[in-house]
Amino acid sequence: MLIPRIAFLILPVSLLWMTPVAKGHAILLAAKPGFDQVVHGPKLEVALRFNSRIDAQRSRITLVDPDVKTHPLPIRSQSSPDSLASEAEGLKAGDYVLRWQVLAADGHITRGEVRFHVR
Repeated sequence: MLIPRIAFLILPVSLLWMTPVAKGHAILLAAKPGFDQVVHGPKLEVALRFNSRIDAQRSRITLVDPDVKTHPLPIRSQSSPDSLASEAEGLKAGDYVLRWQVLAADGHITRGEVRFHVR
């Protein structure tokens, strides 16, 4: 009797262990400008690369300037399905935050930010 009870417990646990982990949330792999990077303005190329395909039409990039004003940045057409690119102009010296929100191929939205400095 003990063996059927143990098998009854082991089977569900082993099935959970063999279930693949869901992958798909977009994770930022590379950013230009980089985290805490010092750059020179007044013009700046923005490039973000993720670990999965993203929907550029449903994604956003916003720049927060030193006066804490937000500026939506236009997203260029995608050169790669895992990347976003834009350009910021008129940057003055100070601390900035680049905020991004992307829709991954699995339908999940991911958000994040990159802080950088203009000298």
